[in-house]
Amino acid sequence: MVRTRFAPSPTGFLHSGGVRTALFNWLFARHHEGHFILRIDDTDEQRNVSETLEPILSGLRWLGLDWDEGPEVGGDYGPYFQSQRRDQYQAAVEKLLAGGHAYRDYATQEELQAEREAAQAEGKRFIYSRRWMAETPEQAARFEAEGRSAVVRLKMPREGVCRFKDRIRGEVEFEWAQEQDHVIQRADGSCLYHLASVADDAAMEISHVIRAEEHLSNTPRQIFIFEGLGHEPPEFAHLPFVAEPGSRNKLSKRKLEKYLKNPDFAKMHQHGVAIAEAIGLETAAETFNPVIVDFYEKVGYLPDALVNYLLLLGWALDDRTEFFSRQEMIEQFTLERVNRSPASFDPNKLLAFQEHYMQEMAAAEKLPWVLPYLEAAEVLPSPHVDEPSRFVTQMLEAAGDRIKVAGESLHYPELFVGDDVFPYETKAFDKRLKNAPESVALLTAFRELLAATEPFEAAALEASMRSFVESEGVKIGQIIHALRVAVTGKAVGFGMFEILEILGRERSLTRIDRALSLVETPPS
Repeated sequence: MVRTRFAPSPTGFLHSGGVRTALFNWLFARHHEGHFILRIDDTDEQRNVSETLEPILSGLRWLGLDWDEGPEVGGDYGPYFQSQRRDQYQAAVEKLLAGGHAYRDYATQEELQAEREAAQAEGKRFIYSRRWMAETPEQAARFEAEGRSAVVRLKMPREGVCRFKDRIRGEVEFEWAQEQDHVIQRADGSCLYHLASVADDAAMEISHVIRAEEHLSNTPRQIFIFEGLGHEPPEFAHLPFVAEPGSRNKLSKRKLEKYLKNPDFAKMHQHGVAIAEAIGLETAAETFNPVIVDFYEKVGYLPDALVNYLLLLGWALDDRTEFFSRQEMIEQFTLERVNRSPASFDPNKLLAFQEHYMQEMAAAEKLPWVLPYLEAAEVLPSPHVDEPSRFVTQMLEAAGDRIKVAGESLHYPELFVGDDVFPYETKAFDKRLKNAPESVALLTAFRELLAATEPFEAAALEASMRSFVESEGVKIGQIIHALRVAVTGKAVGFGMFEILEILGRERSLTRIDRALSLVETPPS
């Protein structure tokens, strides 16, 4: 059975590049009807805190990347936290020591530094002399009698070549002589990443290790550990990293200030901040950053849009197909179609995917995504909105493709607030009403026609407007702009007649009356 794993360290929110890795593991497992395992690599106790686990779990759940084994699910190969597997790591260390694949090293940091400096002075590459290596109990006792404490190091080969086939990069070679004797266990008994990761992959029978290319150089020492423990190494596939916008450098969640110099990235961030602030969310850089998945969930992106976009960061079916359902992704995904080159994160491209998925949804389907934003901003419920769901659905139908992310529903508060309190854009009010007496006269006359129009629906209202301007011998622009400002307070928006229908006869007339009364005394 194909068994893949995503093994994040719980040190914060999910990085977009990390999610892309999780996605590829998930797709590969689903394609082969295998298992996708979530394992938490929390060996570094000082770096990790328990509360940082929840953003990882919730982020994967939001994206629909369900795991077959792991936290909250269980499984036959648990526990799925490295902090709970120390006995297994100790057993692995003892087996490597017994087989001559590792040794206890009693060198001090000062002694190691002296060897490095000596090699540097001679223009040579540093290779540890193993002078303080202990391979027998007698040697260990002698060093310990001197007050020394030991770490455990791998006893790496000093000649030959490590060869393996990478499912993305093909045949890969590393000279063993380039490998250091890496520490796998600290003096305090805690084990390091390389030992723990290999021990877990072996115990959990991981068949394919699909991970970021930064781990490629770690592979020789990990193959050495697999073989030292008597296990066949899994197949490896090293993914290209996700690059910064318009750059070949790796995308980092710690470089927000730098990325904000990119106009597209800055626009995405500012847009998100406006939505977040409207619903009372924290927008600190470390928690509200377009590099992390949580940002998109808070702003109102659709998980399918983000997943589809991340799929194409380094993978392609052909040179024309962009949109995939989840089932199509699973059916088509293969490692052979993964590109070796980095793919640049493009905010505009991601937004294009979001727009596509939103446009594919009917207004009723958008409703569950939009309502939470209106409620959080305390726009709903309102005494002016008797049936919030119906009212918002009408708004979504009228808005069409103007609402690209769910949080943009907050851009139209004038539809929800009281008819006597919504604000006017001063410039628009002055241009279309205060300084436009002809438009005011037309609006006054049209107001009477609106009061009698039946039914009070968009088609009938538009017909009334066209009949009115024809009888008055004027152009529609001479009144419709004034009508829009009077009813919404804004110069632009979606369909004027759809807005009137959404508001209803009474509210529409009340708003027109208010605007007309303020023409002589402009709003403050």
